[in-house]
Amino acid sequence: MAALQQTPITFQSRSPPSARSAAKFQPHKPLKLSFSGGFSSLKIPKLAVKLAGKSRSRGGGAAGAKMADSAAGSYATALADVANSTGTLETTAADIEKVDKIFSDEQVFYFFTCPIIDIEKKRMVIDDITAASNLQPHTANFLNILIDMKRIDVIKDIVKEFEVVYNKLTDTELAIVTSVVKLESQHLAQIAKGVQKLTGAKNVRIKTVLDPSLVAGFTIRYGNSGSKLVDMSVKKQLEEIAAQLEVGDIQLAV
Repeated sequence: MAALQQTPITFQSRSPPSARSAAKFQPHKPLKLSFSGGFSSLKIPKLAVKLAGKSRSRGGGAAGAKMADSAAGSYATALADVANSTGTLETTAADIEKVDKIFSDEQVFYFFTCPIIDIEKKRMVIDDITAASNLQPHTANFLNILIDMKRIDVIKDIVKEFEVVYNKLTDTELAIVTSVVKLESQHLAQIAKGVQKLTGAKNVRIKTVLDPSLVAGFTIRYGNSGSKLVDMSVKKQLEEIAAQLEVGDIQLAV
């Protein structure tokens, strides 16, 4: 995989050792944040910062996107290498899922990418996130390094690239199952077995997505970047019937 061939990155913070240790985190005065209900409910109240539009991006167009992908792949590979060498790959993967959920909140993402917010305040929030989400020390250190290097803006791309590296290291096939309603665990297990037969992968990881537009049934995407599709939805069947009858799209009255 291309993500495995990126230039390696060493875990080394720019902060002086007296101010910040890479192995141990110094306690900070906690910010007034709400962690009720777990990391997914992280809130940053009274953030007196107004951003003009979306957060800043590095580079523009295809060249900027390529640079971001390259950096994300390098950081993701570095983190995976640390996790693999310490025997914590599975736990680190779980950490990254938590990080993904936290940074999916736009307010959180803007807080960390805003250039006028003091870095120390961002580190304090990372410490609180680490405690609330029970992140491993090297995961927390990784986030702090991204802040120091001013590359926290590519965290979402890093999450995607880490998944690619993880799947490669563990011979895991990712299958995205989209359905109208939540499927039972036994049905997901059957789907996983089916994908395993199709791909020959050692492991199959299922991600679920809800989409009411399917009407009924489900779809399965797997392969490189979801390039392969198994469509068992009623929506697909209706589209095929409409095509055969040459009557265009069928409108359903709900």
